[in-house]
Amino acid sequence: MLIEVQAISIEGGDLINRQMTPPPRVDYIVGYAAAGVVVALGSGVSTRKVGDRVTSFGLDGSHATLRAIPESQTWLVPDGVDIAEAAALPISFGTAHHCLFARGALQSGETVLIQAGAGGVGIAAIQLAKRIGATVITVSSGSERLAKLKSLGADHVVDHQSEDVVKAVFEYTQGRGVDLAVDPVGSTLQTSLQSLIPEGRLVFVGNAGGGELTVDLWPALQANHSLFGVFMGTQFGYPKVAATVDRMLDDVANAKLKVLIDRRFPLEKAADAHEYAERGKPFGRVVMHP
Repeated sequence: MLIEVQAISIEGGDLINRQMTPPPRVDYIVGYAAAGVVVALGSGVSTRKVGDRVTSFGLDGSHATLRAIPESQTWLVPDGVDIAEAAALPISFGTAHHCLFARGALQSGETVLIQAGAGGVGIAAIQLAKRIGATVITVSSGSERLAKLKSLGADHVVDHQSEDVVKAVFEYTQGRGVDLAVDPVGSTLQTSLQSLIPEGRLVFVGNAGGGELTVDLWPALQANHSLFGVFMGTQFGYPKVAATVDRMLDDVANAKLKVLIDRRFPLEKAADAHEYAERGKPFGRVVMHP
């Protein structure tokens, strides 16, 4: 399928790849996530038609005005969903759902710690965890950002710049700890492990903090913790995962979930957009429009 791109979501993986992986050739097009309108179809395409609004995921090719992508790596965008929201949803919400439920096995009545609550995955995870009846503790910085996270459903918020996260978690849980921690930061893995109950679960999903992913696992062994890694690049092809994204797009259309766009840039200002996404502490996703 060929998509005329209308919105590009800058993902955490885009920033990490730009920093760490040299492009394989001069004309290489970077980028994971883009949404737009179908303008041409290959002979084997059966579930899409020219004129459909779709959002897409791939390991490259999003930062462009046109994107060629397999049918299986797209989702139809329901009426009522802004094209920028559609671009940002699959990776952030798909990742959050997979971390919380497919890997983390979160249940109603449990308590979850969500690191980096103001990021795309964090904002999604707060909403998804809260609506199944979990107690949500999340971490960010700044009173304004923390207030926004509470408005999204977080029960407790922790400012990592002024508070000891582990101490705060145990205060909020009356000394118990959390059943599950979801960590997209990497540099906070030790804090996440220390916040778990015995036999608690940690799902780590990326390295937004940069640096080495080092952690002392001896306490985790003694506490019978379970550690799960998630890399969504290999997961969206599974029918159950793809169907979950379809359902969440419908939830956005029906105002049951919120996709937050912090700022929009023209594609020609891609360098500025990446700089802001990396250093500007956006609340939600940064989106580019060709």
